[in-house]
Amino acid sequence: MDKRQAVGSWLSGPRAAMEEAGADFGYRGEQLGLPEDGPGSIARPGRRLGALAVDWGLCVLIAYGLITDGYGQATSNWALLIFFVTSALTVGSVGFTPGKRLFGLRVIALETGTVNPPRALLRTVLLCLGLPALIWDRDGRGLHDRMARTVEVRI
Repeated sequence: MDKRQAVGSWLSGPRAAMEEAGADFGYRGEQLGLPEDGPGSIARPGRRLGALAVDWGLCVLIAYGLITDGYGQATSNWALLIFFVTSALTVGSVGFTPGKRLFGLRVIALETGTVNPPRALLRTVLLCLGLPALIWDRDGRGLHDRMARTVEVRI
């Protein structure tokens, strides 16, 4: 093995090195019984981050304009509370937030296809903590989705 190839496999990560060695991981969502692309497939990280940015921006605007009348530490705290409430209510009732709807995403439960309010509440609590959302599995689901047994799919 060439030194450049060894360094390149280290930089690209263990998945790329295993695929180069001949391992077949399949596509994202294959183990969950979801299609590879199109409606019902697992949402890509770019769409998920875009939806999160839209939702967070709306919450900051609401906190800035209606509650704190200016930007400060209180605005961020109120924005987090507004994000928590809107996310728990909208995901628990219709399956998506305004940002998710704008980006064509929906949160579903793996067993039933709909998210009940307690499951949405658990997912939202873990999402607001931040760290569980940064830990992903090979299907691209965050730890908050795994613990709530949900998945974010394309509409």
